[in-house]
Amino acid sequence: MNKEAIHSLASKVIETGRGISKEEALALISTPHLDALCDAADKICKSFHSNKFDSCSIVNARSGMCGEDCKWCAQTRHHATGCVTYNFLDEEKTMSAAHLNEENGIRRFSLVTSGRSVSDRDLDNFLQIIKRLKAETDLHLCVSMGLLTEPQLKRLKEAGIERYHCNMETSQRMWPTLVSTHSQDDKRKTIEAARRQGMAICSGGIIGMGETPEDRIDFAIMLREMDVDSVPMNILNPIKGTPLEDTPLIEEEDIIRCAAVWRFILPKQVIRFAGGRGRLSKSNMKRIFQGGVNGAIMGDMLTTIGVTLQEDLQLIADSGLEIPRNKL
Repeated sequence: MNKEAIHSLASKVIETGRGISKEEALALISTPHLDALCDAADKICKSFHSNKFDSCSIVNARSGMCGEDCKWCAQTRHHATGCVTYNFLDEEKTMSAAHLNEENGIRRFSLVTSGRSVSDRDLDNFLQIIKRLKAETDLHLCVSMGLLTEPQLKRLKEAGIERYHCNMETSQRMWPTLVSTHSQDDKRKTIEAARRQGMAICSGGIIGMGETPEDRIDFAIMLREMDVDSVPMNILNPIKGTPLEDTPLIEEEDIIRCAAVWRFILPKQVIRFAGGRGRLSKSNMKRIFQGGVNGAIMGDMLTTIGVTLQEDLQLIADSGLEIPRNKL
């Protein structure tokens, strides 16, 4: 696709508010005009989101001991990765992390737990922390707790959780090659139940696990059809001890290209750069923040190290973006 066609397609997205078709996306993702693609994606992003940047932070509230067999993950019992394990993160450490992020202008805070789900008894403990977070901070609260039941989701909503996170992870074609212990339909049911309880939905996935550009497009279209609100974009960080430990690293240009095309597919969603981005050069990080991405998960990324909070804040400012300080 040439430069003129790229900008014409962007204008159509802006005018209609609708994302592009799979055929258009396939033509777009193979264009040699990367800068034109990113500039057009940035124009779409600014049209729907201005220069506002949606920031969030996560805390690993339960680590390891997971019975699921996701091939990329360090926290499953199926893989010998040396992952630190604990059932509950100390409440005071959780509160300290929340206050630190709030002081630095981060607007959202999420408790993330390993495992297929959370028992009712364990949920009681997490609810205690959530209620304290609600009382002592002005953060917008999210959780990622696996395949919960609707009554459990109702309790979370009543405690102050505004958004539920459940990654669909990859395309339907790729899923069976990566996970066998639960299905994307299981995840979809949880997402639909969370939405019925009035929560916004955060659902994205990982690129660089051996999928094709078409898989990345199909995945973004699936998320659009599910009408999710926020789309975390993770980059595979091959972890020693997992079945994907020898997976070649995805090229940085492919990451930039994917983010820009996702913006054409998902014009109104927050596309949130997440785990695995720490290895990118600052110039390529800036290109992504000026090429369709308007959010990030900031700070440590569960079992891998992310970019430091101060580095992120500086890069966001250098990219001409702003984290709003007011309540959402």
